[in-house]
Amino acid sequence: MSDLNKLGLAEARDLLRKGETTSVELTESCLSAIDAADALNAFVHKTPEIALERAKAADARIAEGDAPAMCGLPIGIKDLFCTKGVDSQAASRILKGFKPEYESTVSQNLVDAGAVMLGKLNMDEFAMGSSNETSVYGDVVNPWRRGDDEAALTPGGSSGGSASAVAADLCLAATGTDTGGSIRQPAAFTGITGIKPTYGRCSRWGVVAFASSLDQAGPMTKNVRDAAIMLEAMCSHDLKDSTSADLAVPNFEAMLTGDIKGKKIGIPKEYRMDGMPGEIEKLWSEGAEMLKAAGAEIVDISLPHTKYALPAYYVIAPAEASSNLARYDGVRYGHRATLEAGDGITEMYEKTRAEGFGPEVQRRVMIGTYVLSAGFYDAYYNRARRVRTLIKKDFEDVFAAGIDAILTPATPSAAFGLGEMTDADPVQMYLNDVFTVTVNLAGLPGIAVPAGVDKQGLPLGLQLIGRPWEEGDLLNTAYALEASAGFVAKPSKWW
Repeated sequence: MSDLNKLGLAEARDLLRKGETTSVELTESCLSAIDAADALNAFVHKTPEIALERAKAADARIAEGDAPAMCGLPIGIKDLFCTKGVDSQAASRILKGFKPEYESTVSQNLVDAGAVMLGKLNMDEFAMGSSNETSVYGDVVNPWRRGDDEAALTPGGSSGGSASAVAADLCLAATGTDTGGSIRQPAAFTGITGIKPTYGRCSRWGVVAFASSLDQAGPMTKNVRDAAIMLEAMCSHDLKDSTSADLAVPNFEAMLTGDIKGKKIGIPKEYRMDGMPGEIEKLWSEGAEMLKAAGAEIVDISLPHTKYALPAYYVIAPAEASSNLARYDGVRYGHRATLEAGDGITEMYEKTRAEGFGPEVQRRVMIGTYVLSAGFYDAYYNRARRVRTLIKKDFEDVFAAGIDAILTPATPSAAFGLGEMTDADPVQMYLNDVFTVTVNLAGLPGIAVPAGVDKQGLPLGLQLIGRPWEEGDLLNTAYALEASAGFVAKPSKWW
């Protein structure tokens, strides 16, 4: 079977258990696909030796008969996760050459589950971006194209490398992180599934920090069942992360019944944005009808503080980023600028950070420093925190009224061309996060599911937002939506 890399996690797992293939064969198929896909620029640190070593160990474990679901399955790891002895750069020049002496908790959980790491995946620098154009490694290219147009499209960001690799069948699944939509937006742009779990469900330890109160890891997979399988393996309580929840991790896959009869699905009126493309509006309406046909009750709801979410996010996230990124100073690890005679420690800090950080990271650090400064702390940062509390309460009120999940668009458009937005006002780029940032501000689980294509043949996604800690129920609703939508399109191979 030469196309093993095209399998999903569940299909591959079942073949491994039946003895119809081996982890080594799966891994070799993915490694061949990766080597033939440099045009996508998705994998930036390839680790074939580690992959084959882990695949052999997984085959031995499967033969013994006690292997967990992820055992032997080849996946990609976003460059934001620290991986022991392997470059972990967060796509930034300032971390060039950094090889951690430790493994992030999430990637360690996957190692313990027997998953096979194929390599590290490209991303926006320090996860700051919505188009994967801020990476020191260069742009990631979406495997999808607009009909016969050869213009390169964005895979979304910041987990663009993960999205591109999964959509192009370079790996069976990948890890992503989501601070304001960085799993869900790229998933929608590339026709795959991506879930951001409840804040605290996955440990943040060993994940390079962007905004600590918003960051959350999650899986990016080919379908909802695979998301359930991988999410269970990634989750755990972790004493090394004070925000990690001490909650049992359920068997998410076992909760996929597809039965959503009697579930109440909310449709928030505030998400009907001015200028929303008709195709997005139509898809949203069709998604609601699909869920209704599956037995759910569709309820119009209000989330009144939604309009303040984007400005609040772009105060809070840069504020936390400016604090987190203060540690990159050229002293302990990573890049250090070459100094001239007479330069002191201050010049070393200034030159190192000016050389090491790209323009978008510099912009956000400066915004964050500004809103945290003495004269503006109350006017910006404290006000944004109060708005965040109101946004969180909007969701709490809706869930208290009996709503089980909320259906919204995942993105305001299909994938756009690389370079189309980089020269524009940065706020235009930030508007890509308009449907996703509320979920991070409120700490809720959210999932993007591919549900259709636009007139140019590009995938479009819908987002479901769930109750805190009820990822199983959310995945089941997504499973029903996926079954109704019947999305099976794949990009035509050109790379």
